[in-house]
Amino acid sequence: MSDTEHTGTCPRRRPLPLHRVVTGEPGPPVPARLPDGSPAWLVSRHRDVRHVLSDARFRRSQLYAPDAPALSAVPDLVNNPDLMFNQDGEDHLRLRATLRRAFTPRAVARWQPWITEIVEQCLDSLEHHDPPVDIVAAYTLPLPVMVISRLMGLDDEVRSKLRHWSEHAFSDGSHDGQEVESVLAEFAEFGAGLLSRRRREPGDDLISSVVRAADEEGGIPEAQLVQLVCGLVVGGHDSTMTMLGNSLLYLLGERPECWARLGADESAAEALAERMLHLVPLGDDRGTARHAAEDVEVGGVLIPAGSVVLADCFLANRDPELFPAGPFDDLFAPLEGPGLAFGAGPHYCLGAWLARLELRLGLHRLAARFPGLRLAEPMDEVSWRLGTTSRSPMRLTVTW
Repeated sequence: MSDTEHTGTCPRRRPLPLHRVVTGEPGPPVPARLPDGSPAWLVSRHRDVRHVLSDARFRRSQLYAPDAPALSAVPDLVNNPDLMFNQDGEDHLRLRATLRRAFTPRAVARWQPWITEIVEQCLDSLEHHDPPVDIVAAYTLPLPVMVISRLMGLDDEVRSKLRHWSEHAFSDGSHDGQEVESVLAEFAEFGAGLLSRRRREPGDDLISSVVRAADEEGGIPEAQLVQLVCGLVVGGHDSTMTMLGNSLLYLLGERPECWARLGADESAAEALAERMLHLVPLGDDRGTARHAAEDVEVGGVLIPAGSVVLADCFLANRDPELFPAGPFDDLFAPLEGPGLAFGAGPHYCLGAWLARLELRLGLHRLAARFPGLRLAEPMDEVSWRLGTTSRSPMRLTVTW
């Protein structure tokens, strides 16, 4: 079996499945390097990562000061200073307030009936295919795209552009910088137009509720609202698509004995989905960055003011101090402590409950409808979607 795959004429080493890439042991903060070679600190123990993500002295906005080291080689959405994730203090709270009520567990629970309908619609379509089938094209991509489109009131023309925008918004630096700038400018123009239309003709979609909440809150720059909308559009489907694809690769490739219980027991499916979120990273770059506004002691180590700190959430999720059992031993066991898949502190992901619901329903109903589902190719020969900060199978051929 070859361990390379070809891009143009240049072979590249075939990436490991993401459930296999988390290596090493959590330990005290240690010096590290950013992609441009600038110094940083790496924090990897669970308690230390939670400290960095929850302590207001560690901030995002200062990462984008004029003299700050570059976190990305190309101008992507994640490192746009106007993005909500890159705000701190009152600026961050004002933006977050426009979405807080929309993504509560109670609000997301009210969406479950129509999300379930979308899941069943995707499964009906899958059932009409003759196996083998690419489950990415038939299920793991259309499902979250249909959910975010319904939630935000997006039409079919916009849906066709979502992957193009996502690939550039979450570029890993391998795209041409001018190309990324051009695509993101087009994307921002779409976001501004969507906000303008919802102001003129409000509806019951998420963007209309953002517009109403922003008007009530007041003082939010339009550029920040545009980036909020763009972040919702691409982030609202990319992470779910990624988790569905990576979870299916692991379950069908290494844990087929779990498939029957996953389909038969929705409460067991809920526990398994939480384990997948906890154990499988979205991509290869696991460090979320913060800037130390002052000297702070973390885990017995003094982090000097001005330092960039990388918090490794996924290594922290394997910390034996909190999670002593083998990480993949019992996929249906409740987590022993709070996971960090969605971060922690003031920047905890607002879409966490929606992502949980989509992953649980997507896996549970697929296993219930297709109890004989299995991979139609060796898992180590799967081709990967590369070029973005998230990673999942580009194609995953299954049969039943």
